[in-house]
Amino acid sequence: MEQEKVIVIDFGGQYNQLVARRVRECNVYCEIYSYKTDLGQIRSMRPKGIILTGGPNSCYAEGAATCEKELFEMGIPVLGLCYGAQLMMHVLGGKVEKAPVREYGKTEVKVEQDSPLFADVSQNTICWMSHFDYISRPAPGFSVVAHTTDCPVAAAENREKNLYAIQFHPEVLHTLEGTKILGNFVRTICGCGGSWRMDSFVENSIAEIRNKVGNGKALCALSGGVDSSVAAVMMAKAIGSQLTCVFVDHGLLRKREGDEVEEVFGENGPYQLNFIRVNAQERFYRKLSGVTEPEQKRKIIGEEFIRVFEEEAKKIGAVDYLVQGTIYPDVVESGLGGESAVIKSHHNVGGLPECVDFKEIIEPLRSLFKDEVRKAGLELGIPEHLVFRQPFPGPGLGIRIIGEVNAEKVRIVQDADAIYREEIAKAGLDRTIGQYFAALTNMRSVGVMGDERTYDYAVALRAVNTVDFMTAESAEIPWEVLQTVMSRIINEVRGVNRVFYDLTSKPPGTIEFE
Repeated sequence: MEQEKVIVIDFGGQYNQLVARRVRECNVYCEIYSYKTDLGQIRSMRPKGIILTGGPNSCYAEGAATCEKELFEMGIPVLGLCYGAQLMMHVLGGKVEKAPVREYGKTEVKVEQDSPLFADVSQNTICWMSHFDYISRPAPGFSVVAHTTDCPVAAAENREKNLYAIQFHPEVLHTLEGTKILGNFVRTICGCGGSWRMDSFVENSIAEIRNKVGNGKALCALSGGVDSSVAAVMMAKAIGSQLTCVFVDHGLLRKREGDEVEEVFGENGPYQLNFIRVNAQERFYRKLSGVTEPEQKRKIIGEEFIRVFEEEAKKIGAVDYLVQGTIYPDVVESGLGGESAVIKSHHNVGGLPECVDFKEIIEPLRSLFKDEVRKAGLELGIPEHLVFRQPFPGPGLGIRIIGEVNAEKVRIVQDADAIYREEIAKAGLDRTIGQYFAALTNMRSVGVMGDERTYDYAVALRAVNTVDFMTAESAEIPWEVLQTVMSRIINEVRGVNRVFYDLTSKPPGTIEFE
């Protein structure tokens, strides 16, 4: 049976991935495509519905992202969000212009009439607005469904043609009944049955991999992170000992992390795969000696990782498939999915290492978001402590140490971070904070310990709450928890005499330190 699919057409809005995730939470599969995607290609995918995202421009401005009128004439239900709503009205003959009053933030939306889009939604509901322009006149055939104090057309519909436009963002958590509104669109209006389930995805993926690989051999670079771990286990379930995993321990992992990865994937683990651990700590420390510039450190760590992996791959010889833990945000952020600006380059998207002799690449998680990867991990029976491991950057602790990296600094930040994570878990906060970790500053200062003068490092604690990791706010950790963490770090970690808590949001800061 053909999989039901809803398509998100991206006009450069910051929430494009969030829209797709919210649709999938309704158990409906969803993918993101650029507004430049050919209509013939869209039609050939036979989507059950189309959602137009927000965007940074005015739809009536010269050179603004747009779409063809035919998009609204294919007989496929369309939902326009913010810019997408304005564009729908503009293309179909309505009027969009600069708003007399800009709306930004939580706003009360008043639903005026019954609409399948607002079924079971409160008549007065709180939504998230973010717009300079507004719809001053709906397109012919549309009726106004909702308004706000300053926005006469907060929602409009042409029920006969299954076209719906809403000025606010239902995908963000600030819109209290946003999930219900999106659910009404994909389940009721589009008629999706909601058959997208993680258990069936895992089962189908394993069968597809087994069928594809046959008697072939596969090689996987296993970092120990969530993505590569889930990809490796899925491959192992499909092809067993035909898979070889190379785990490069660069000495920049969290405390005991290398041993934990080996315990799960090594010869005494449950998956019976060929596991090679390369202990390259000293090699990486030598390469990083004297290097203080963050981007240079990243490049050295990335390049050295590839060199080590190359050396091991040559020992193994030719394989049929190279396995990568690419996930959907990697694809979108690399400019291969939606229209949003390329946020970062990913070594595991599109670029294949020339050093490895293989025929084809397999990316079993390419269609999944991070939270879906975790669900897949649980379905595969991976231990929870691995599945819910905190996000960890590719260069590891190399970018959580300000300035030069050496074994002593790694030891300090490993010990401090382990204490921090332990106390966060004890307080029951480990599943409620988006990301938290300890970093080592390059600042040394005078302190007093045991009536003696000290001149030691300061550790910075970071904890943020975030939905999409594009923006983040500092987490409010109870004072007594911070006090306990501070006391333990200073007393138990040699070389530290101060502990800071970082309150910076993103933007202007970043979540990581370097």
